[in-house]
Amino acid sequence: MTRQTKTITVVQCALYGEELPALDRPPFPGPLGQRIFDNISRMGWNAWQEQATLIINHYGLNMADPNAQELLFQQMENFFFGDSGGAPISGAPVGGKGGAPARK
Repeated sequence: MTRQTKTITVVQCALYGEELPALDRPPFPGPLGQRIFDNISRMGWNAWQEQATLIINHYGLNMADPNAQELLFQQMENFFFGDSGGAPISGAPVGGKGGAPARK
């Protein structure tokens, strides 16, 4: 009987600042999806999903609205890479670097 071993690919996670298991594929097409795939771990992506849920629920975003989608993508990029271009967070809490968008 042959046993297959799964190779775990790691990435230097920009969010956590350490080598962690990588995503299996880009989370969505386009440059930001590729940047996330190249620089964010599975653990970082899971943290973003929790933060995205909080943002969507807090602001009652309708994800069918292109403006809401754009806002969420901006928050995603800030969460992962921030204004400093991706300096890692020490111990990176689930909230990451982003936070909720400013109210208008």
